[in-house]
Amino acid sequence: MLAELEEKRAKLRSESLSFKDHRSQLNAEASKWAAKRNELNKATKELIEQAQELKKLRDENNKNVAEAKKLRDEYNEKTNEFYAKIDEIRKKYNLTGERSIKDLRREIDHLEFRQQTEVLSPDKEKQLVDKIASLHAEFKSRKEQLEKNDELKKLLEEAQAMRDQASEHHEQVTKFAELAQDYHDKMIATFKEADQTRAEADAAHKEFVKAQEAADEQHKEFIRTQREIRDFEKVIVGLKKKNRDAKEDRAKEVAKREAEEILTHFRQGEKLDTADLLRLQRAGLV
Repeated sequence: MLAELEEKRAKLRSESLSFKDHRSQLNAEASKWAAKRNELNKATKELIEQAQELKKLRDENNKNVAEAKKLRDEYNEKTNEFYAKIDEIRKKYNLTGERSIKDLRREIDHLEFRQQTEVLSPDKEKQLVDKIASLHAEFKSRKEQLEKNDELKKLLEEAQAMRDQASEHHEQVTKFAELAQDYHDKMIATFKEADQTRAEADAAHKEFVKAQEAADEQHKEFIRTQREIRDFEKVIVGLKKKNRDAKEDRAKEVAKREAEEILTHFRQGEKLDTADLLRLQRAGLV
């Protein structure tokens, strides 16, 4: 019985050590995943901050675009007002052809915008360039004719000054719009990168939880086996004490019988030697 209990205790100790080792391994794995998760969360936070800063810069440039557009449109409106006055005077004095210089300028602007923004085949591109060149030549010719009139010349100069201002603000519109688009593209790319690192952080957290839960299970098993080992040790210690007590009782019984025999022999007249006296003393009879 005692040997069987000691064998079971030894087996439990081996199992307990195994649970303890596995727990340590899993805790180390959980720590590794936690460190990776924290690193990825930090990177995600930094990327989001970068994206927010890019968003701020994009919005600032979009605001600049709106302001530049407003000024451009105001100067274009003033330019058109001057051209309208020029056409009134032109019609009044029957100067040059039927087509207004305002419409001519508007068509040139429209075609130049098409040239800048549309993707055209080489043939269509050439046709458009030729058309613009022709209109510029016509505009220049009409302008030269009109400038022979001092009043019209002054109005044309003022119209050109307004148009130059509009062109400057249009360049600002283009510049700020390009910057805004660049910041927008970078912002989108950074937000996507943040989403990716956040997903990786979530995956690392799942692995952390998985390892931590497994470590907790190993810890529970370690505690269980430790508790069972203590229970077995209590039983083993009790059995050993019981066996020792039983052995002592048997020894006392043997000593008592031997002493009684010695006394019997003594009463019958036999002499006692030193060994006999020691046996009687151990038995508590002398």
